[in-house]
Amino acid sequence: MSLKFPSNFLWGAATASYQIEGYSLTDGGGVSIWHTFSHTPGNIINGDTGDIACDHYHKFSEDINLMKFLGLKAYRFSIAWPRIFPYGTGKVNMKGIDFYDKLVDELLSANIIPFVTLYHWDLPQSLQDRGGWANKEIVNWYADYADFIFQKLGDRVEYWITLNEPWVSSFFGNLYGTDAPGMRNIYTAFTTFHNQLRAHSKVVEIFRQEKMKGKIGVSLSNNFYIAVTSDEKDKIATQHMHEFTNYPLFLDPIFFGRYPKGLQSIIDKYLPHYYEKDLDEIRSDIDFVGINYYRGHSVKYNKDKFLNAELIKIGLKETGMGWEIYPKGLYEILKGIQKNYNPKELYVTENGAAFDDNLINNSVHDQERIEYIREHLVQVNNAIMNGINVNGYFVWSLMDNFEWAYGYSKRFGIVYVDYKTQNRIVKDSGIYYSNIINSGELSAEGGNKNE
Repeated sequence: MSLKFPSNFLWGAATASYQIEGYSLTDGGGVSIWHTFSHTPGNIINGDTGDIACDHYHKFSEDINLMKFLGLKAYRFSIAWPRIFPYGTGKVNMKGIDFYDKLVDELLSANIIPFVTLYHWDLPQSLQDRGGWANKEIVNWYADYADFIFQKLGDRVEYWITLNEPWVSSFFGNLYGTDAPGMRNIYTAFTTFHNQLRAHSKVVEIFRQEKMKGKIGVSLSNNFYIAVTSDEKDKIATQHMHEFTNYPLFLDPIFFGRYPKGLQSIIDKYLPHYYEKDLDEIRSDIDFVGINYYRGHSVKYNKDKFLNAELIKIGLKETGMGWEIYPKGLYEILKGIQKNYNPKELYVTENGAAFDDNLINNSVHDQERIEYIREHLVQVNNAIMNGINVNGYFVWSLMDNFEWAYGYSKRFGIVYVDYKTQNRIVKDSGIYYSNIINSGELSAEGGNKNE
């Protein structure tokens, strides 16, 4: 038995600028917070940096040929803000915009739709030195940057993502300190998140005012949370984790002009003093919601934890990241967004897994990743069959890359990258995914078909 997808379903793969491009200062670009963070001893496993990464800045034509080989219909990539504005504002680096200009043109020549993310975490360091996302003025800095990109690429790009996973960049970067800029201040984290909401809506407003063609939305990180027991305290803790780390914290302000009601009394003291005045402006009309989904979590009540919630494992199969695999959670997240917000369109903008890949005789037999992709696509198909408006799926990632604080120790790609030679080798999962794209169908029985 096969599961069929709509003929116009958008099959893609995703990447991020700092993770694949290489040195951001090439040809006059500037320093990003991730450049600074990765060059600070002790922050990244093995002392890795993104200085070379996949050298996509120089090898993008080769990588587009790979996309054509796989049959991708769309490619989601991000633009490095400091490549365009080395100091965040002011002087423009034209060689930086020329790179993305050529990238877009070659994608279109290959009949691959560009899906552009304006911000995927590589904030110019010069702006961080002025307070970064915690500075209220960043809304104008970001708007000027985004408007410039619209003017340069908007005649050819039809899909725009304002921000990638604002929760992760806000809280991992400013509360837990595991991501750039490596801060640990809960007030800064909430102010950063709030200002990203403001910046998102400002850019959507500009997009509308200038009558840009195409569609604009956002990509949000999501986990699925399961209460350990039916005890009321466990259920409330689970709901709080969902509302805080998943889509409600961003979409409630966007669609309803308020933060989630269940969290209001908890987070009110951490948000900036002026935040209530911003909520009317934050409310905005977006064309789609992008969902990034990787794993499930179990939650139990713990009075000593933030939100009185503690994450625990319950013995599910894990990825190479130690993340428990729960495919049904993707369906539940998509269903929840459809029910609560009824967006015009939904996309799975990231979904994938890291495993311990081994290159043997120029091949990578990554059966675990094949099964992961298949099981999650079953849930995407289930969502479509139940009337949920899912319009596309982007596997994470097109190729192995710099995996943030994990450096090059984790591989997510459907294409293997030999970092010493920069050779690209399509993994079995890449062939499997290509077959699905070409047929528009998914085997419901298993993931072994690699012909």
